Amino acid sequence: MILVTGGTGLVGSHLIYKLTEKGHRVRAIYRTKEKINAVKHVFSYYTKDVDVLFSKIEWIEANINDIPSLTNAFIEITKVYHCAAFISFDTRDYHTLRRINIEGTANIVNLCLSNNIEKLCYVSSIATIGKTENGTLINEGTHWNPEEDHNVYAITKYGAEMEVWRGTQEGLNAVVVNPGVIIGPGYWKSGSGSLIKFVQKGLSYYTNGVVGYVAVKDVVLAMIELMNSDIQNKRYILVSENLSYKDFFTKVAIQLHVKPPKKEASNFALNILWRLDWLQSYLKHKRRRITKHNAKTITAISHFSNKKVVTDLNYTFIPIDVSIAETCQLFLEDLG
Repeated sequence: MILVTGGTGLVGSHLIYKLTEKGHRVRAIYRTKEKINAVKHVFSYYTKDVDVLFSKIEWIEANINDIPSLTNAFIEITKVYHCAAFISFDTRDYHTLRRINIEGTANIVNLCLSNNIEKLCYVSSIATIGKTENGTLINEGTHWNPEEDHNVYAITKYGAEMEVWRGTQEGLNAVVVNPGVIIGPGYWKSGSGSLIKFVQKGLSYYTNGVVGYVAVKDVVLAMIELMNSDIQNKRYILVSENLSYKDFFTKVAIQLHVKPPKKEASNFALNILWRLDWLQSYLKHKRRRITKHNAKTITAISHFSNKKVVTDLNYTFIPIDVSIAETCQLFLEDLG
Protein backbone atom coordinates (compact mmCIF):
# COMPACT_ATOMS: atom_id res chain seq x y z
CA MET A 1 0.00 0.00 0.00
CA ILE A 2 1.14 3.57 -0.77
CA LEU A 3 1.06 6.36 1.83
CA VAL A 4 0.51 9.98 0.75
CA THR A 5 1.00 12.83 3.20
CA GLY A 6 -0.54 16.17 2.31
CA GLY A 7 -3.22 14.29 0.41
CA THR A 8 -5.68 17.17 0.54
CA GLY A 9 -3.34 19.68 -1.12
CA LEU A 10 -2.77 20.52 -4.78
CA VAL A 11 0.00 18.00 -5.48
CA GLY A 12 -1.37 15.39 -3.07
CA SER A 13 -4.88 15.37 -4.52
CA HIS A 14 -3.70 15.08 -8.12
CA LEU A 15 -1.19 12.42 -7.09
CA ILE A 16 -3.89 10.35 -5.36
CA TYR A 17 -6.09 10.61 -8.45
CA LYS A 18 -3.32 9.32 -10.72
CA LEU A 19 -2.34 6.52 -8.32
CA THR A 20 -5.93 5.28 -7.93
CA GLU A 21 -6.48 5.57 -11.69
CA LYS A 22 -3.51 3.25 -12.12
CA GLY A 23 -5.12 0.77 -9.70
CA HIS A 24 -2.97 1.36 -6.62
CA ARG A 25 -4.28 1.11 -3.08
CA VAL A 26 -3.64 4.40 -1.34
CA ARG A 27 -3.71 5.51 2.27
CA ALA A 28 -3.93 9.29 2.55
CA ILE A 29 -3.42 11.47 5.60
CA TYR A 30 -5.87 14.26 6.34
CA ARG A 31 -6.28 16.71 9.20
CA THR A 32 -9.84 17.93 8.63
CA LYS A 33 -12.63 16.02 6.87
CA GLU A 34 -13.83 19.15 5.08
CA LYS A 35 -10.69 19.13 2.94
CA ILE A 36 -11.47 15.67 1.59
CA ASN A 37 -14.31 17.23 -0.43
CA ALA A 38 -11.71 19.35 -2.23
CA VAL A 39 -9.99 16.14 -3.34
CA LYS A 40 -13.28 14.77 -4.68
CA HIS A 41 -13.71 17.97 -6.63
CA VAL A 42 -10.26 17.51 -8.19
CA PHE A 43 -11.22 13.95 -9.18
CA SER A 44 -14.36 15.30 -10.86
CA TYR A 45 -12.21 17.31 -13.29
CA TYR A 46 -10.90 14.10 -14.81
CA THR A 47 -13.47 11.32 -14.34
CA LYS A 48 -17.14 10.56 -13.87
CA ASP A 49 -16.20 7.53 -11.75
CA VAL A 50 -15.26 9.61 -8.72
CA ASP A 51 -16.83 7.25 -6.17
CA VAL A 52 -15.22 4.18 -7.76
CA LEU A 53 -11.74 5.66 -7.52
CA PHE A 54 -12.40 7.16 -4.10
CA SER A 55 -13.22 3.70 -2.77
CA LYS A 56 -9.55 2.78 -3.34
CA ILE A 57 -8.45 5.43 -0.82
CA GLU A 58 -8.09 4.70 2.87
CA TRP A 59 -8.29 8.04 4.63
CA ILE A 60 -6.59 8.29 8.01
CA GLU A 61 -6.65 11.27 10.35
CA ALA A 62 -3.09 11.99 11.39
CA ASN A 63 -0.58 14.77 11.92
CA ILE A 64 3.04 14.52 10.79
CA ASN A 65 4.06 15.96 14.16
CA ASP A 66 2.01 13.44 16.13
CA ILE A 67 4.06 10.26 16.35
CA PRO A 68 1.31 7.85 17.57
CA SER A 69 -1.16 8.73 14.77
CA LEU A 70 1.64 8.80 12.22
CA THR A 71 2.90 5.41 13.36
CA ASN A 72 -0.54 3.90 12.71
CA ALA A 73 -0.55 5.43 9.23
CA PHE A 74 2.60 3.44 8.34
CA ILE A 75 1.12 0.00 8.99
CA GLU A 76 1.52 -2.22 5.87
CA ILE A 77 2.94 0.67 3.83
CA THR A 78 5.61 -0.03 1.18
CA LYS A 79 6.14 3.38 -0.47
CA VAL A 80 5.67 6.94 0.78
CA TYR A 81 5.01 10.21 -1.06
CA HIS A 82 5.63 13.08 1.35
CA CYS A 83 3.72 16.08 -0.03
CA ALA A 84 2.68 17.72 3.26
CA ALA A 85 4.14 21.16 3.95
CA PHE A 86 3.33 24.55 5.43
CA ILE A 87 3.78 27.50 3.08
CA SER A 88 4.36 31.01 4.40
CA PHE A 89 6.87 33.79 3.80
CA ASP A 90 5.96 35.64 7.01
CA THR A 91 8.82 35.59 9.53
CA ARG A 92 6.26 35.31 12.34
CA ASP A 93 5.47 31.79 11.08
CA TYR A 94 9.08 30.62 11.29
CA HIS A 95 8.62 28.28 14.25
CA THR A 96 5.49 26.74 12.71
CA LEU A 97 7.35 26.30 9.43
CA ARG A 98 10.21 24.56 11.25
CA ARG A 99 7.86 22.28 13.16
CA ILE A 100 5.91 21.14 10.12
CA ASN A 101 8.49 21.25 7.34
CA ILE A 102 11.65 20.16 9.15
CA GLU A 103 10.50 18.24 12.23
CA GLY A 104 7.55 16.71 10.37
CA THR A 105 9.83 15.51 7.57
CA ALA A 106 12.25 14.10 10.14
CA ASN A 107 9.35 12.09 11.60
CA ILE A 108 8.44 10.74 8.16
CA VAL A 109 12.07 9.80 7.46
CA ASN A 110 12.44 8.06 10.82
CA LEU A 111 9.28 6.03 10.33
CA CYS A 112 10.34 5.11 6.79
CA LEU A 113 13.58 3.75 8.27
CA SER A 114 11.94 1.88 11.14
CA ASN A 115 9.31 0.36 8.83
CA ASN A 116 11.78 -0.62 6.07
CA ILE A 117 9.92 1.44 3.48
CA GLU A 118 11.03 0.60 -0.07
CA LYS A 119 11.25 4.19 -1.23
CA LEU A 120 10.36 7.76 -0.24
CA CYS A 121 9.54 10.61 -2.62
CA TYR A 122 9.81 14.05 -1.03
CA VAL A 123 8.22 17.12 -2.63
CA SER A 124 10.58 20.02 -2.07
CA SER A 125 10.77 23.29 -4.05
CA ILE A 126 13.00 25.25 -6.40
CA ALA A 127 13.29 27.62 -3.41
CA THR A 128 15.95 25.24 -2.03
CA ILE A 129 18.09 25.41 -5.19
CA GLY A 130 20.99 27.85 -5.23
CA LYS A 131 21.30 30.87 -7.51
CA THR A 132 23.79 31.63 -10.26
CA GLU A 133 25.70 34.90 -10.35
CA ASN A 134 25.87 35.37 -14.11
CA GLY A 135 22.33 34.40 -15.11
CA THR A 136 23.28 30.95 -16.39
CA LEU A 137 20.85 28.06 -16.04
CA ILE A 138 20.29 26.82 -12.51
CA ASN A 139 20.54 23.06 -12.09
CA GLU A 140 20.44 20.50 -9.29
CA GLY A 141 24.11 21.05 -8.51
CA THR A 142 23.88 24.83 -8.11
CA HIS A 143 25.24 25.58 -4.64
CA TRP A 144 22.90 26.81 -1.89
CA ASN A 145 24.61 29.72 -0.16
CA PRO A 146 23.65 29.72 3.54
CA GLU A 147 24.93 33.29 3.85
CA GLU A 148 22.27 34.65 1.51
CA ASP A 149 19.13 36.36 2.79
CA HIS A 150 16.75 33.43 2.20
CA ASN A 151 13.05 33.56 3.06
CA VAL A 152 11.78 31.47 5.96
CA TYR A 153 9.93 29.03 3.70
CA ALA A 154 13.06 28.28 1.68
CA ILE A 155 15.13 27.83 4.85
CA THR A 156 12.74 25.26 6.29
CA LYS A 157 12.28 23.37 3.01
CA TYR A 158 16.08 23.20 2.71
CA GLY A 159 16.21 21.87 6.28
CA ALA A 160 13.59 19.28 5.34
CA GLU A 161 15.71 18.14 2.40
CA MET A 162 18.64 17.73 4.80
CA GLU A 163 16.49 15.33 6.83
CA VAL A 164 15.81 13.28 3.70
CA TRP A 165 19.51 13.15 2.82
CA ARG A 166 20.25 12.18 6.42
CA GLY A 167 17.81 9.30 5.96
CA THR A 168 19.63 8.15 2.82
CA GLN A 169 22.85 7.98 4.83
CA GLU A 170 21.04 5.66 7.22
CA GLY A 171 19.86 3.30 4.48
CA LEU A 172 16.69 4.91 3.10
CA ASN A 173 16.07 4.93 -0.65
CA ALA A 174 14.66 8.33 -1.61
CA VAL A 175 14.13 10.80 -4.43
CA VAL A 176 13.52 14.52 -4.08
CA VAL A 177 11.62 16.66 -6.58
CA ASN A 178 11.98 20.43 -6.76
CA PRO A 179 8.99 21.82 -8.67
CA GLY A 180 8.74 25.36 -9.91
CA VAL A 181 5.49 27.33 -9.65
CA ILE A 182 2.88 24.59 -10.01
CA ILE A 183 -0.01 25.22 -12.38
CA GLY A 184 -3.14 23.19 -11.73
CA PRO A 185 -6.83 23.40 -10.81
CA GLY A 186 -8.81 23.02 -7.62
CA TYR A 187 -7.12 25.32 -5.13
CA TRP A 188 -7.89 28.90 -6.05
CA LYS A 189 -6.96 30.54 -2.74
CA SER A 190 -3.30 29.52 -2.69
CA GLY A 191 -0.27 29.16 -4.94
CA SER A 192 -0.75 29.76 -8.67
CA GLY A 193 -4.51 29.44 -8.15
CA SER A 194 -4.51 32.69 -6.19
CA LEU A 195 -2.50 34.36 -8.97
CA ILE A 196 -5.13 33.30 -11.50
CA LYS A 197 -7.80 34.70 -9.21
CA PHE A 198 -5.94 38.04 -8.94
CA VAL A 199 -5.74 38.31 -12.71
CA GLN A 200 -9.45 37.54 -13.07
CA LYS A 201 -10.33 40.30 -10.59
CA GLY A 202 -8.14 42.79 -12.42
CA LEU A 203 -4.38 43.03 -11.96
CA SER A 204 -2.82 46.36 -12.92
CA TYR A 205 0.86 45.74 -12.25
CA TYR A 206 3.44 43.18 -13.29
CA THR A 207 7.14 42.56 -12.67
CA ASN A 208 9.79 41.30 -15.05
CA GLY A 209 11.12 38.71 -12.63
CA VAL A 210 11.55 35.26 -14.17
CA VAL A 211 10.83 31.88 -12.58
CA GLY A 212 10.15 28.29 -13.64
CA TYR A 213 6.61 26.92 -14.09
CA VAL A 214 5.33 23.36 -14.28
CA ALA A 215 1.97 21.61 -14.64
CA VAL A 216 0.75 19.67 -11.62
CA LYS A 217 0.19 16.74 -14.00
CA ASP A 218 3.92 16.76 -14.80
CA VAL A 219 4.88 16.92 -11.14
CA VAL A 220 2.71 13.90 -10.35
CA LEU A 221 3.76 11.80 -13.36
CA ALA A 222 7.46 12.52 -12.80
CA MET A 223 7.11 11.53 -9.13
CA ILE A 224 5.44 8.24 -10.02
CA GLU A 225 8.01 7.45 -12.72
CA LEU A 226 10.87 8.19 -10.32
CA MET A 227 9.34 5.97 -7.65
CA ASN A 228 8.86 3.12 -10.14
CA SER A 229 12.43 3.44 -11.44
CA ASP A 230 15.74 2.18 -10.06
CA ILE A 231 16.78 5.79 -9.43
CA GLN A 232 17.53 6.57 -5.81
CA ASN A 233 19.06 9.28 -3.66
CA LYS A 234 18.85 11.98 -6.33
CA ARG A 235 17.01 15.29 -6.67
CA TYR A 236 15.26 16.63 -9.76
CA ILE A 237 14.17 20.10 -10.81
CA LEU A 238 10.67 19.90 -12.31
CA VAL A 239 10.19 22.91 -14.58
CA SER A 240 8.55 22.96 -17.99
CA GLU A 241 9.40 26.55 -18.98
CA ASN A 242 10.87 29.72 -17.52
CA LEU A 243 8.59 32.74 -17.85
CA SER A 244 8.54 36.32 -16.63
CA TYR A 245 5.65 37.20 -14.33
CA LYS A 246 4.52 39.65 -17.01
CA ASP A 247 4.28 36.86 -19.60
CA PHE A 248 2.54 34.52 -17.16
CA PHE A 249 -0.07 37.11 -16.18
CA THR A 250 -0.63 38.02 -19.83
CA LYS A 251 -1.17 34.39 -20.84
CA VAL A 252 -3.63 33.90 -17.95
CA ALA A 253 -5.49 37.10 -18.80
CA ILE A 254 -5.93 36.02 -22.42
CA GLN A 255 -7.44 32.70 -21.29
CA LEU A 256 -9.75 34.46 -18.82
CA HIS A 257 -10.79 37.09 -21.39
CA VAL A 258 -9.72 39.97 -19.18
CA LYS A 259 -7.20 42.79 -19.60
CA PRO A 260 -3.59 41.89 -18.77
CA PRO A 261 -1.59 44.13 -16.41
CA LYS A 262 -0.06 47.10 -18.24
CA LYS A 263 2.17 48.80 -15.65
CA GLU A 264 5.51 47.57 -14.35
CA ALA A 265 5.92 47.68 -10.58
CA SER A 266 9.29 49.26 -9.90
CA ASN A 267 11.69 48.02 -7.23
CA PHE A 268 11.26 51.34 -5.43
CA ALA A 269 7.47 50.96 -5.31
CA LEU A 270 7.71 47.35 -4.13
CA ASN A 271 10.12 48.32 -1.36
CA ILE A 272 7.69 50.98 -0.17
CA LEU A 273 4.79 48.54 -0.45
CA TRP A 274 6.28 45.79 1.70
CA ARG A 275 7.25 48.29 4.38
CA LEU A 276 3.73 49.73 4.47
CA ASP A 277 2.35 46.19 4.59
CA TRP A 278 4.62 45.41 7.55
CA LEU A 279 3.40 48.51 9.37
CA GLN A 280 -0.26 47.70 8.74
CA SER A 281 0.28 44.11 9.82
CA TYR A 282 1.97 45.28 13.02
CA LEU A 283 -0.68 47.85 13.91
CA LYS A 284 -3.75 45.83 12.96
CA HIS A 285 -2.41 42.34 13.74
CA LYS A 286 -3.20 41.13 10.23
CA ARG A 287 -1.32 38.58 8.15
CA ARG A 288 1.28 39.90 5.75
CA ARG A 289 0.21 40.27 2.11
CA ILE A 290 3.67 41.06 0.76
CA THR A 291 6.98 40.64 2.56
CA LYS A 292 10.50 41.85 1.82
CA HIS A 293 11.31 38.41 0.44
CA ASN A 294 8.15 38.34 -1.71
CA ALA A 295 9.24 41.60 -3.30
CA LYS A 296 12.72 40.21 -3.85
CA THR A 297 11.41 36.95 -5.34
CA ILE A 298 9.05 38.49 -7.89
CA THR A 299 11.80 40.70 -9.29
CA ALA A 300 14.55 38.05 -9.34
CA ILE A 301 15.51 36.55 -12.70
CA SER A 302 16.06 32.79 -12.32
CA HIS A 303 16.22 30.34 -15.21
CA PHE A 304 16.02 26.65 -14.26
CA SER A 305 17.24 23.65 -16.23
CA ASN A 306 15.08 20.50 -16.55
CA LYS A 307 17.79 18.59 -18.44
CA LYS A 308 18.44 16.05 -15.69
CA VAL A 309 14.88 14.71 -15.42
CA VAL A 310 14.36 14.89 -19.19
CA THR A 311 17.49 12.80 -19.71
CA ASP A 312 17.08 10.30 -16.86
CA LEU A 313 13.39 9.60 -17.48
CA ASN A 314 13.21 10.50 -21.17
CA TYR A 315 10.46 12.81 -19.97
CA THR A 316 8.50 15.31 -22.09
CA PHE A 317 6.86 18.21 -20.24
CA ILE A 318 3.44 19.61 -21.08
CA PRO A 319 3.82 23.09 -22.67
CA ILE A 320 2.94 25.78 -20.15
CA ASP A 321 0.49 27.39 -22.61
CA VAL A 322 -1.51 24.14 -22.56
CA SER A 323 -1.42 23.93 -18.76
CA ILE A 324 -2.53 27.54 -18.36
CA ALA A 325 -5.37 27.10 -20.86
CA GLU A 326 -6.68 23.92 -19.17
CA THR A 327 -6.40 25.36 -15.66
CA CYS A 328 -8.05 28.66 -16.58
CA GLN A 329 -10.92 26.84 -18.28
CA LEU A 330 -11.57 24.82 -15.10
CA PHE A 331 -11.29 28.02 -13.05
CA LEU A 332 -14.01 29.65 -15.18
CA GLU A 333 -16.20 26.56 -14.84
CA ASP A 334 -15.81 26.61 -11.07
CA LEU A 335 -16.49 30.33 -11.04
CA GLY A 336 -19.60 30.06 -13.15
